[in-house]
Amino acid sequence: METIWDPLRRKEVAATPEEQVRQWFIAAVLRDTVKVPMHMMMSEVGFRYGNKQYRADILVSDRSAKPLAVVECKRPDVEITAAVAEQAMRYNAVLDVRWIFLTNGRTTLIFKREGDRFVPAKVVPDYEGMLVG
Repeated sequence: METIWDPLRRKEVAATPEEQVRQWFIAAVLRDTVKVPMHMMMSEVGFRYGNKQYRADILVSDRSAKPLAVVECKRPDVEITAAVAEQAMRYNAVLDVRWIFLTNGRTTLIFKREGDRFVPAKVVPDYEGMLVG
């Protein structure tokens, strides 16, 4: 079995197509482009919504450890659809984030909370920008 290093979980994990997208997003997008400090990210974060157990692919926290953004990763052959967005919105009912990222490694959509709804972000924020907006 091929593995890939997850720096957030600090261990080798199975290099599934979805995991490869997750690791690319952690390193190339969140760390290198958005400049999120590594200690402000967690992967495979479990939580409950109602009586069901869920797992967020990546959770970004603000400086007070409050959830700031959730990232939903899909395999490259899975389209980013309304159902994927709805999945992230269910997570938000528990996590109460300001930002939602949806990616399959080919397409990435970013949404920003404005009031009680999420709207497409016009620019890719950096971490500092995410904290204030």
